[in-house]
Amino acid sequence: MPETTTPSKPVAGRFLPPLLLLLTVFGPISMDLYLPALPALTVELGAATSIAQLTVTACLIGLAAGQLIAGPISDQFGRRGILRLGVAAYIVTSALCAISPSVEVLIIARLVQGLTGGVGIVIAQAAGRDVHSGGELIRFYGRLTVVGACAAIVGPLLGGLLTALVDWRGLFVVLAVIGAGILIATLLIFTETLPADHRVRGGFAQTMRDYRTLLADRVFLGALLNQGFLWAAVFAYLAGATYVLQNIYGLSPQWYAAAFGLNSAGFAFFGWLGGRGAERWSITGTLAIGILVAGGGAAGLLISGLTPMPLWVVIASLFFLAGGVAISSAPASTLALADYPRMAGTASSLLGTVRYGFGGVAAPFVGIAGATSILPLGVVTVVAVLLGASACLLFARRHAPAAATMVGTAETTAMAGTAETTPPP
Repeated sequence: MPETTTPSKPVAGRFLPPLLLLLTVFGPISMDLYLPALPALTVELGAATSIAQLTVTACLIGLAAGQLIAGPISDQFGRRGILRLGVAAYIVTSALCAISPSVEVLIIARLVQGLTGGVGIVIAQAAGRDVHSGGELIRFYGRLTVVGACAAIVGPLLGGLLTALVDWRGLFVVLAVIGAGILIATLLIFTETLPADHRVRGGFAQTMRDYRTLLADRVFLGALLNQGFLWAAVFAYLAGATYVLQNIYGLSPQWYAAAFGLNSAGFAFFGWLGGRGAERWSITGTLAIGILVAGGGAAGLLISGLTPMPLWVVIASLFFLAGGVAISSAPASTLALADYPRMAGTASSLLGTVRYGFGGVAAPFVGIAGATSILPLGVVTVVAVLLGASACLLFARRHAPAAATMVGTAETTAMAGTAETTPPP
């Protein structure tokens, strides 16, 4: 059952919301900066395509597991300490990636890098829930999507440009430098958003009870699985697009980065549009539109795998696939987290875990036919979107309208410290 009361919200400093948005770059920048150099990395380390893609998978699994660990810990001990530790460890592991002597060592280092990077992602979502509510909360999650997309734009573009100056090892050094900049900002700006009297007590046993509470909520579970499957499609795209656009269509790393940047710009725009639609029109309606748009893009990739298509068809399909997932992010995040202010870290950790975990499982399948076929990418993305739609229909259809009403109205009173209206069981 959702929580029935909301603790009074801490006052956010002027620079705290921008810092929370900045923390969302850990995921996309860790994934995207070195993607233009992935084919070169594959050759230098003498690895098969599917093995090299495990460096993507390892990071995704690490990002998922890191959130699963950091979220509950932050609910019990506060956000600031775990955040500082995570960012510092991210810097160290990025440096370890840069000096990896083999693909096997790199895979392990990428796993640890993901574990540490997951801390920043989950704290951004949880601390945002600490300080925002109502329409402000929906707008915040819309901005998270946009900022993440902007990082996704900058990552491959910067990576493509840097490949003219440094090899793939140098790209991991850049990630360490970015982490150092975020650590400095965190030390100077981040204030504790979860006061001691608002924290969860009870240790590991309470964490397990919180997980059971969340997973028993059909709205939360529906939004959770929907996002897991849709983001599996996105990460399949991230793992496969570099080979499709460079190996099959012959784009240089710089032109690949430009094509990727175009699609990421669409992701940012559609993420903003999804947040506005969820706030001003309908949370569940906006989510449905996102699924339909993503489905159209996935279908285009499947068709391109079945019969040769020009480059613009593939790029347009990738554009709509990513855009549809972006539209879904703000409404689904709001449905998942709005009812649980006291366990926002735990709820955020589950949401982040399924997004990156499902993505980690999906990513290797796009390379199953080697680097010269689009068909596996088309099949994986179509199946993922269909499963995402099914999750929404099976678990959220009957209950989501009540949750949407609660988000739009009852959260306003929660800001004053009054009881929060809950959806029917």
